[in-house]
Amino acid sequence: MSELQGGPGALFAIGGAEDKLKKRTVLQEFVEAAGGSKARIVVVPTASALGPDVVDVYRALFAALGAESVVGVRPENREDADDPAFIAPLNDATGIFMTGGNQLKLAGVVTGTAFGRAVTAAHARGAAVGGTSAGASILAEHMIAFGRSGATPRQRMSQLSGGLGLVQGAIVDQHFAQRNRYGRLLSLVAQSPGLLGIGVDEDTAAVVRGSHLEVVGRGAVTIFDGTRITSNAHNAKRSEPILASGVVLHVLPATATFDLQNRVLLSYGPQPAASEYAELAAAEADLRKLAKEIAAEGVSPAYYAERKRRAGRRANRSAAAGESRPEATEPLNRPTQAAGADPLHPASPDRSLPEQ
Repeated sequence: MSELQGGPGALFAIGGAEDKLKKRTVLQEFVEAAGGSKARIVVVPTASALGPDVVDVYRALFAALGAESVVGVRPENREDADDPAFIAPLNDATGIFMTGGNQLKLAGVVTGTAFGRAVTAAHARGAAVGGTSAGASILAEHMIAFGRSGATPRQRMSQLSGGLGLVQGAIVDQHFAQRNRYGRLLSLVAQSPGLLGIGVDEDTAAVVRGSHLEVVGRGAVTIFDGTRITSNAHNAKRSEPILASGVVLHVLPATATFDLQNRVLLSYGPQPAASEYAELAAAEADLRKLAKEIAAEGVSPAYYAERKRRAGRRANRSAAAGESRPEATEPLNRPTQAAGADPLHPASPDRSLPEQ
């Protein structure tokens, strides 16, 4: 059995497409929550249509991030999910990770079986339990089995299925902004206002510890609170649009924390490090230079000659007035810049000739 103590472990609802090549922020956080160098992680690929390769990928990733051991356990039906041989690895796990794929299949195999109960028991004793895409949706008590995309909530836009119930009082959706799933989550909140709608972007995790949710990763977590909603969901026909007025919207970027019980924002943490701002500034400067070079393609040599003559006349006037200015002889796509100038706010270009 695991030596974990101290209450339930963290829950990681990952919106899918988590970074596996560069920073791997979300996966690194999961490994740390599972015990870091002592992490014993069980990967459950039941939802996936891929073969052993999916386990091999996560085994390599978690091992590279410092986990002590990684094993795959794949129940394919409810008989497997009640087999002690499939359940035994969960009893010693400090982390359980469910992959993406078909979430209705995952729910049909896992929920209400000994395997599902073992996952719940592992979480209760302190193991981190997480999943990406389909593996995120099943963490809630009510999970989206399937549905269609779109920004407008409509009747019969999606269907619910039973989940593991580790996240209470909420519905979790994934690939949220990338697949435009606002409408389907909002339609479910309109039909069940007592449930919070939690939409998780790709390469982003909603990390739940107790009643607090923290956002980790590159995107955002969107929360719909229908406590005071006015809706016509009870009488909207077929696929008609659903009225959803008075819904409270929270869009939470990385470092934000949210109280799921009281449904309020708790805090939002520090901004990105100065080094990251420097990288962004350099990237923006490169893009501006590239844009000027692209815009300059096909411009006649006479245009450059006229710009140079005008710059020379301005320099002569400045010299006559006793001012000291640099000589403007640089080509159009490589403007001079005074020392100390802000690279993100260069001086306005000469407007005496039409822009190209």
